Amino acid sequence: MADLNSNGTGVESTLSMEMSHPNAEIIRGQIFEVGPRYTKLAYIGEGAYGMVVSADDTITSQRVAIKKISPFEHQTYCQRTLREITILTRFKHENIIDIRDILRVDSIDQMRDVYIVQCLMETDLYKLLKTQRLSNDHICYFLYQILRGVKYIHSANVLHRDLKPSNLLLNKTCDLKICDFGLARIADPEHDHTGFLTEYVATRWYRAPEIMLNSKGYTKSIDIWSVGCILAEMLSNRPIFPGKHYLDQLNHILGVLGSPSRDDLECIINEKARNYLESLPFKPNVPWTRLFPNADALALDLLGKMLSFNPHKRIPVEEALAHPYLEQYYDPGDEVFNGFR
Repeated sequence: MADLNSNGTGVESTLSMEMSHPNAEIIRGQIFEVGPRYTKLAYIGEGAYGMVVSADDTITSQRVAIKKISPFEHQTYCQRTLREITILTRFKHENIIDIRDILRVDSIDQMRDVYIVQCLMETDLYKLLKTQRLSNDHICYFLYQILRGVKYIHSANVLHRDLKPSNLLLNKTCDLKICDFGLARIADPEHDHTGFLTEYVATRWYRAPEIMLNSKGYTKSIDIWSVGCILAEMLSNRPIFPGKHYLDQLNHILGVLGSPSRDDLECIINEKARNYLESLPFKPNVPWTRLFPNADALALDLLGKMLSFNPHKRIPVEEALAHPYLEQYYDPGDEVFNGFR
């Protein structure tokens, strides 16, 4: 039996692969053909999209992150990869992850994997909230950076549609960058979204109620709802609406916000969904101070404006940035716009 190396692969098989791929390194059984520029690879994590490693960039002398994606085996993955590359190569903002390099193969016949090189961030908000409580100063600063990035995204008429703690990357100096634009879309309130609802696989807990209740009419306010859910999670270290399925998710939302008003029900375009909500017994709202007794009062005021059941009443990103809670960071002149269409 061959000895195992530190990555868990057989030494003999590893040597064989490296001989056939001279610019490759083997990480947990995965071949990364990213040399000679990128060396000293180290495992970071993996998911449905593929594997992420850190590496030395021998040209810039910086440590970077490399995401290996194998999108061509499935049309959905291919579309998500193309969408993310298209958007991120046109975006340039401090609070949005960048694409520094895309490694290409020599011929179309060899095109199985795509390597996307990005700046290296030490952790993400999901991992951070699993290990420690955040001070009000940290919550305020993180929220400001999230909204600053969202303002830039929305200025390009783009909806992120998958904002959640694990898609907010952080480094040791508390810089925050929004990542994963695989579900992003151009905002089009008149478009019937029934077709892409089946593809909408964003984490349920951060999904705006109108996404579950309507078949069209999504606006930028769906991202603001997600940011509100993230703020609530930063205040308590637990998700505010941890629904187990579609109806349970709605029940969690109504259990906190209370029954929607007649005015709020009018924004529900889907008649069956509206009738279902009207058939439910009345629920009072739960005061934010009861849910978050130790939270800053201004933070709770902004939270309430973000987590409005009615998307038309939900605070837009420009007003959220100007809210008194973020006063110490608010600087309209430092909030960049993007003209991408």
